[in-house]
Amino acid sequence: MIAGALVFQPVLPWWLLGVAAVALLGFTGWRVVAERGRRRALLTWVRRLVIVALLLVVAVRPSLPGGSAQASVAQLNVFFVVDTTSSIAAEDWGDGQRRLDGVRSDIAEVTSQLAGARFSLLSFDSTAVLRTPLTDDASAVVAAADAMNQEVTYYSSGSSVSEANDLLAERLTEARQSAPERANVVYYLGDGEQTSGTEPESFAASAGDVDGGAVFGYGTEQGGKMRVFDGYGDEYSTEEYIQDRTQAGDPDAVSRIDEDALRRIADQLGVPYVHRTADTSVDAAVADARDGAVASDEGRADSLIDLYWIAAIPAFLLLLIDVALVARALGEVRPTRALRDERGPGRGRDRAAASAVDAARPEGGARP
Repeated sequence: MIAGALVFQPVLPWWLLGVAAVALLGFTGWRVVAERGRRRALLTWVRRLVIVALLLVVAVRPSLPGGSAQASVAQLNVFFVVDTTSSIAAEDWGDGQRRLDGVRSDIAEVTSQLAGARFSLLSFDSTAVLRTPLTDDASAVVAAADAMNQEVTYYSSGSSVSEANDLLAERLTEARQSAPERANVVYYLGDGEQTSGTEPESFAASAGDVDGGAVFGYGTEQGGKMRVFDGYGDEYSTEEYIQDRTQAGDPDAVSRIDEDALRRIADQLGVPYVHRTADTSVDAAVADARDGAVASDEGRADSLIDLYWIAAIPAFLLLLIDVALVARALGEVRPTRALRDERGPGRGRDRAAASAVDAARPEGGARP
């Protein structure tokens, strides 16, 4: 319940609190009026009336909006969108490794830092593929990423950096509809190289369902050569490099990162762009999701700043005073009763008898 700027969260139903308020305030108020002629008793009942009023304030739990609640990592859906075109095999990651090795390493690191979230893996080359639907089994996603390879070189016919746009939008919409309280975090991992000869489409349609994430860029301006992948045997079943048939002499093709394209994708998704290198960590890019700063609109709610403690402190102090005064009063009563018990009923009768004899004795007469 909200009244002006205050928000009330009663610990009991309002009707029950109303009955308690009428009964307790009515009784203590009546005692204040009844004891108005006795100062000590009057102060006692005024104190108790204030205690009751303060406890009722605590019971309705007044609060102010404006606090911030930390979101839980367990309320995240994390989508990895991975470029598996031939360029992802360019050997300019770390010490001559493939970009794909960096992609796999980063996926493993992100899943580790966001343990408890649900993960999904999408990849694209000439077509987009859902490799792993949303699952809370992070190891399954890491295993799928480890098994993921570049496209078969002989089937490569050019690809677009936005090939996964429709599939991502579809998965995001489905996730939002099934669990609107969960935040959707997207990590796009690629080099931005457009080889299809057409303009890439925009990811803006997905932005409304994206609550956080980043675009990770792989590669260098110098670029790297790419080995042929024939789809058989191990990843390097051939030692040949992909050749650039558009140039005289068919030299080895070189892939270079296109950071402008990657930044456009980041802007469209509403997430930051991060250039990845082998000697840097994903910590900064994952920090918001890991630390609870990412939440869906349905799950995002400002917490309340409780004010009940302002009334609880004086109520507690007044209760301590009341208990101490009652204990002292009981201590004064007990010795009197104990003294009477020690004297016993016989001694009381002896004194009464002696008084009667004195009263009956003639004035100035002596006791027998």
